[in-house]
Amino acid sequence: MSGPAARNDYRIEDLAHLTRTTVRTIRAYQDRGLLPRPERRGRANLYSDAHVARLHQIAHLLDRGHTLASIKEVLDAWDTGRGLAGILGLVAEVEGPWTDERPDRVTRSELDARFGGTSDDDAVAEAVDLGVLEPVAGDPDTFLVPSPQELSVAAELHAAGVPLGAISDHLRELRGQVEHIAARFLEFTTEYVFARYLSDPGHRTDAHAAEAAALVRRLRPLAQQTVEAELGRAMRALATRQLRRHLAAPQPPETADGTRTVRMPADTIAAVERLVGRDRVPDFITLAAEREVRARALDDMAATPFSHTDVHEIP
Repeated sequence: MSGPAARNDYRIEDLAHLTRTTVRTIRAYQDRGLLPRPERRGRANLYSDAHVARLHQIAHLLDRGHTLASIKEVLDAWDTGRGLAGILGLVAEVEGPWTDERPDRVTRSELDARFGGTSDDDAVAEAVDLGVLEPVAGDPDTFLVPSPQELSVAAELHAAGVPLGAISDHLRELRGQVEHIAARFLEFTTEYVFARYLSDPGHRTDAHAAEAAALVRRLRPLAQQTVEAELGRAMRALATRQLRRHLAAPQPPETADGTRTVRMPADTIAAVERLVGRDRVPDFITLAAEREVRARALDDMAATPFSHTDVHEIP
């Protein structure tokens, strides 16, 4: 009959060597709550195989591109009894790309050529700050472009005459508005779709996590299609309204008594003054306009075909 498995104890230096990490990193993980505290025995702090396994889990998640914050959530889920495989699948879906667009790379010379052929360090720094460009480690002349479409739009706007500073300001404003839209979309989908999984511990199994991940995959195109359709509708309505406003003839302001000021050539005003006198100019112009309106109305009436049924006896 075999006895219980022997427990392995490790000092922090031995744990760091065994897991190919550093003492400083282990302590940082402890401070973040990613790694349990060691057991105190006398004057020594001792770690166990559970700490070794946890460090391997963290390393695995880091290799898959997870942040330390998301790793904390995953490990907390694991510690509360939820299936790690299902949680990892759900996290991978949520943190994965929400667009079919693929990142690209661009060199500094290619970037300068696309924006007029002039090098602008401030504009590049602003693009990096916005995340439009990401520096490539070890290659200062190359940048990763997470969204080639976004960069192409900026290049087209600049070619059309929009300054780079204005483009950056517009992107910052647009990003805030889009984040508000995304937050609202997630709020109501969480309320009506994910509420059961997120609120009921009984539904936090691998099977329910896989179901939630499948729902995320279905929601990705729905969010994009909704925003695209509404943006198209709004752009058409607003662009049409703005075009009509700019093309419409400017109307003179109306005064409190219901009259309007109409601009007329000075020579015309002088001729009327000579004809009827300065004081009678407004009355003359008003009567002349009214007579012209009546004459055109009579001309239109005379030009309209009529039938005998239109003829009435005049008493």
